[in-house]
Amino acid sequence: MRIITTDDAFRDAVTADGITVAVFKTTWCKDCHYIEPFMPDVEEKYAGKIGFVQIDRDDLPDLCSELNILGIPSFIAFRNGKELVRFVSKLRKSREEIEQFLDRAIAVSEAL
Repeated sequence: MRIITTDDAFRDAVTADGITVAVFKTTWCKDCHYIEPFMPDVEEKYAGKIGFVQIDRDDLPDLCSELNILGIPSFIAFRNGKELVRFVSKLRKSREEIEQFLDRAIAVSEAL
């Protein structure tokens, strides 16, 4: 997963033609660490369909405020700079829930 550390890098990443999922985390978040073991497998499963970027909410607080990121980890899918769908809550996310979100992002993108 590519690490994003600036607003410009984020905007460049989400303006891609394909689907880009931004994953918002922090170093101190237990639920963020919970997803770390299985995320590489999830990324591999969706390779060629979805690109992934990671943003530390503490590094880019203004961007996260602009995007209304209140809970972490949070996921937002973008295509061509426009938000497709989001999975934002303060609750722990399971692999199954993340994959359902990614499948929904693909379905929304295909419907446009």
